[in-house]
Amino acid sequence: MEALSIAASGCKHYRRICRIRAPCCCKIFSCRHCHNEAMLHSGDGHRMPRHEVETVICSNCKLEQPVVRSCLNCGIVMGRYFCAICKFYDDDVSKRQFHCRQCGICRIGGRENFFHCKKCGCCYSNDLKENHVCVENSLRHDCAICLEYLFDSLKPMKVMKCGHTLHSKCFEKMMTKGVAACPICALPLEIPSVLRR
Repeated sequence: MEALSIAASGCKHYRRICRIRAPCCCKIFSCRHCHNEAMLHSGDGHRMPRHEVETVICSNCKLEQPVVRSCLNCGIVMGRYFCAICKFYDDDVSKRQFHCRQCGICRIGGRENFFHCKKCGCCYSNDLKENHVCVENSLRHDCAICLEYLFDSLKPMKVMKCGHTLHSKCFEKMMTKGVAACPICALPLEIPSVLRR
């Protein structure tokens, strides 16, 4: 029974058997998204630099230790998917996580289903390989609707014919309001595909 409660630990973003100490404020959080949400709600607004995380706390034995896959004290695997570059743990491997060296972060959906567009500076699903308009650093900005940073967002996204990207739900809300043009460049809306992160 104890193994089940340990395996179920984590947060709404990830299942993992550790927490991280934020390098920016030295506070402990389940993940960087939990940190960023807490800082946003507190009015502070700073974001955790994921690659600077230096220590994690095992949820099983509570040892604070350097970023490693298995606890140095009790030996438990803190995340079946582990990326030492991103300092990222997740027990839910059904997401098919992979690290994109060019993006510098982990993505979901299986490496074989994505390609990295050098000009756009991000990963797109293979169905967009010969079917998208390149926009330099296309995801390195906020969603034009909700203002959340797109590059490392966990929400599904849509790439419009013009090459600009919005969260899928933001796009749907925009459509229900009768908007028929890209909010960034004003070209008519046509959607070639959905991106999943």
